[in-house]
Amino acid sequence: MITFLDGLLEEKEPGRLVMNVAGVGYEVQIPLSSYEHLPAPGARCRVLIHDHIREDAHLLYGFASEAERRLFALLLNVSGIGPKIALSALSGMSVRELVQSIVGRDIKRLSSINGIGKKTAERLVVELRDRIGEGEALAAAAAEPTEENLKMRDVILALVTLGYRRGEAQELINKRVNPEMLATAAIEDIVRKVLAG
Repeated sequence: MITFLDGLLEEKEPGRLVMNVAGVGYEVQIPLSSYEHLPAPGARCRVLIHDHIREDAHLLYGFASEAERRLFALLLNVSGIGPKIALSALSGMSVRELVQSIVGRDIKRLSSINGIGKKTAERLVVELRDRIGEGEALAAAAAEPTEENLKMRDVILALVTLGYRRGEAQELINKRVNPEMLATAAIEDIVRKVLAG
């Protein structure tokens, strides 16, 4: 299986690129979100790959980040969603927006993606809501990636690592930490305060 390609970017256009790796040209399908991060043709770059093999084709799908590649693989596990629709989803929304829509059960927003109807959007929510990682769900739950929201997420992740459930961790923080401390204190100090009671 091919995990990544590292070489010269020969060609790029929205939805597609060609990489020259040691004299071999690889055609790779990409979402628009990854296209925006590509350098100019002729420059060296590295693209993460999802290697997709079918009876009639061997296709490569490329991504600028691990989060994109992971979400693409999760989307492929939903019945009714193939690589073309998964790429369309990642082209139409950022990873954060997609995760937020799935975690928030936003059927209307998900069904606005080209190729995804209401039933497929509902299946997306049912099949992926519990499979999205804790950190991704917490990041998506934050309305804005402010410093306080990111700090709150990190404190919750620390508590989850210590054995607390996410809801329980959130409840403890709300009870034991005031907004001023959340805004000014270090993550370690906040975790200590929560644990001390």
